[in-house]
Amino acid sequence: MNKKQFFLNSLLCISIFIFMVCTITPILKNIKFGLDLQGGFEVLYQVNSITGELTNDMVTNTYKTISRRIDVLGVSEPSITVEGSNRIRVQLAGITNPEEARKILGKQASLTFRDTNDHLLMTSEVLKSGGAKVGTDQNGRPAVALSIKDKEQFYEVTKKISESEDQTMVIWLDFEEKNSFQKERLLCGSSESNCLSAAIVSEGFSSDVIIQGNFTEKEVKELVELINSGSLPTQLEEISSKTVGAQFGENSLNKTFTAGVIGISLIMIFMTIIYHFAGLISSLGILIYTYLTLLLFYLIGGVLTLPGIAALVIGIGMAVDTNVINFARIKDEIKNGSNLKKAFKKGNQNSLLTIIDSNVTTFIVALILFIFGESSIKGFATMLMISILVTMIVMLGITRFLLHLFVKTSYFDRKLDFFLGIKTKKENNTILNFDFVSCRKKHFIMVSILVVIGIFSLFLKGMNLGLEFVGGTSITLKVKESVPLEKLQQDFTLLNYEMTNIDYLEDNVITIQIKDTLDAEEVLKTETYFKEAYEANTDIGVISNVVKQDLIKNAFKSLLFAFMAVILYIGLRFEWNYAISGILALLHDVFLVCIFFSLFSLEISSIFIAAILSIIGYSINDTIVTFDRIRENLKTIPKEKRTKEQLETIVNISLRQTMMRSIITTITTLIPVFCLILFGSTEIILFNVALLIGLISGSYSSLFLAANLWLILEEKNIGKPEKKKWYEEDDNEPEELRIKGINS
Repeated sequence: MNKKQFFLNSLLCISIFIFMVCTITPILKNIKFGLDLQGGFEVLYQVNSITGELTNDMVTNTYKTISRRIDVLGVSEPSITVEGSNRIRVQLAGITNPEEARKILGKQASLTFRDTNDHLLMTSEVLKSGGAKVGTDQNGRPAVALSIKDKEQFYEVTKKISESEDQTMVIWLDFEEKNSFQKERLLCGSSESNCLSAAIVSEGFSSDVIIQGNFTEKEVKELVELINSGSLPTQLEEISSKTVGAQFGENSLNKTFTAGVIGISLIMIFMTIIYHFAGLISSLGILIYTYLTLLLFYLIGGVLTLPGIAALVIGIGMAVDTNVINFARIKDEIKNGSNLKKAFKKGNQNSLLTIIDSNVTTFIVALILFIFGESSIKGFATMLMISILVTMIVMLGITRFLLHLFVKTSYFDRKLDFFLGIKTKKENNTILNFDFVSCRKKHFIMVSILVVIGIFSLFLKGMNLGLEFVGGTSITLKVKESVPLEKLQQDFTLLNYEMTNIDYLEDNVITIQIKDTLDAEEVLKTETYFKEAYEANTDIGVISNVVKQDLIKNAFKSLLFAFMAVILYIGLRFEWNYAISGILALLHDVFLVCIFFSLFSLEISSIFIAAILSIIGYSINDTIVTFDRIRENLKTIPKEKRTKEQLETIVNISLRQTMMRSIITTITTLIPVFCLILFGSTEIILFNVALLIGLISGSYSSLFLAANLWLILEEKNIGKPEKKKWYEEDDNEPEELRIKGINS
């Protein structure tokens, strides 16, 4: 036993912990927070062409115009995203005056030509649509080429300017009364001014012209885009918007942060109690995972939202699963007579493919969610994908390495209980003798009854579809004192809005949905009304019918492609019987969540779809671990010699071997979900409720449904010859050509 090495290893772990504690604060301070965590304004515009077909250049130039307007607003780190072929989403976190931002962003771009005293000379109508192009001057240097439509007017104006004292014509984008060339002369051409260029005009021009100067290619390209954006025949249509008060954001951040800290702490305590010293090192791995995930999210410039934090905290529970699988395999090897060093090595080897399979399927689901999701849903998917990648690095690399350092010291060779919680080789296995196969009919009957109840509930009550799926406006009020329902009904009657739903989230927080799709003026009117009536802070979200239809379509695509991807992956990695039984178990999990939400009339929103896809990822993760053990145990019996009794025994043994792992993993994943429900923000409580039901049903289906469904399908193959996998070589060589020592 090397006590000195044990001490040095311990010192290394303590140093890693101290380093993370000292450096995490700067990372947290520099991460960008979304609207739901710091307040702000979000708007989704649809770019429409006034004259005809909308082109990509029109959308790009409109994007440039909006970017420049945001620079004028002085918002730090805005988010501007082109979605699809004709939409632009703008997120301005931390902005204090949403109405001013809406007014500036939504107006049509206006390009004007003025003299140095700011007198209007011409508008953009003198140019052809998209009439600015990148060109070169006589010396081959980058320049801006302008195509003139009204050549007569252009000649008169340029001739007049050429005869003036300073011979300067100023090009403005979105000129306002407060602008002045004399004050902004030095800023002209920069992002800090609406002044695009001040051109010297030496003579009158009656044809296309070139603006030349000491331009770089980049400067010319930007100027061309800005000029074109001011002369584009396009207009912006606001199709959805959301305002979040700063107090709402700060409150959500504090609550979610508290829930996260409590959840992580409880998981670490739980792992240490169950797995002793190995659990303690696993807990350090959890902290490393959290640290690296936040660091990577910061480095890629991600915007952290409430769903993103939920993905991080839930990812911690799922990351622990990697260690649980490892520890279970190590325990198996020790019980089979191996010493700690051999058990540690072989246990890690045996668990590798299982861990990869389970994480790949979850990553596939997260990727699909990222492709079809929007706004905060993309943030959730991004964080989930990062969590999976970091899990593989930390749990398969760093945590294993640290544990290996301690195993090498031989300090734990005679202290297996202290190292991994192994009390004796003769443990009480009463619970592990449970017969999963003999009771399968009872479980199938119970599930069938739940399905019938669910069908009746869906038929009679339907689903309580949220704002994203029905359109309209959601208004959240944070008031000083609780307001009676009757009084609110009077208020909305006075405002001439029809209420469709109302929820008292807390004593002083109320969410109301109305059918009306409010425009900018109506949003301001509503905010002002409740500010004066109750001194209320308001959070208003608007979803038009156009956005509603896209959300429904994307939700359907997400679920469809997630199921298809899972079936394909399991079918290729295992066999199609595994894929079919696994997908049936997934349908059970998803349907149970839908039944629960229908029975209790809980709201279905876009974040609910994210929860469903997360459940699919988690549940198939759990099921694959069981399938992997079944496949491994089946190798002991040639396919042509298998009997029904042997298959039933294999299923029972496999489920008993993985049962404790399933229970522990479920508990570690449920801990942060419970914390988010109890201590987290009310904005994502239904998301966490869906996860809670889904995680429980996922564990149930993995233990009692998926393997038994596989057994039913596999029993039909008894006596049939084994087929080669698509990636395996054909081994059907004639016997006389097989030479021992060469073919073997």
